Amino acid sequence: MIVTTSNQIDGSTVSGQLGIVRGIVVRSNNIVGSFIGQFRTIFGGNIVQFERMCDAARQTAYDRMVEHAQQMGADAIIAMRFDATEFSPGVTEVLAYGTAVRLSR
Repeated sequence: MIVTTSNQIDGSTVSGQLGIVRGIVVRSNNIVGSFIGQFRTIFGGNIVQFERMCDAARQTAYDRMVEHAQQMGADAIIAMRFDATEFSPGVTEVLAYGTAVRLSR
């Protein structure tokens, strides 16, 4: 599956738009990761525990978005974006979204 943040794909023409596709993940911090992460904020620098948690949430949201596009019969996803919202303390929604399209070469 071709996925791009641009509105076009070099060497191809968008022959049809199938609609918006999305992948959503809602994650909460685990106790151990939160404790270690909060402890590390005292000293500053990169907090690997939070970085891994964020990366895993984005990857899962991305994978779900691609799966949604495949179910629609898409060849590609254009204008792909990520969004994240913390809607209660320690609970974050990660959204991957874009436009599913068919391509002609």
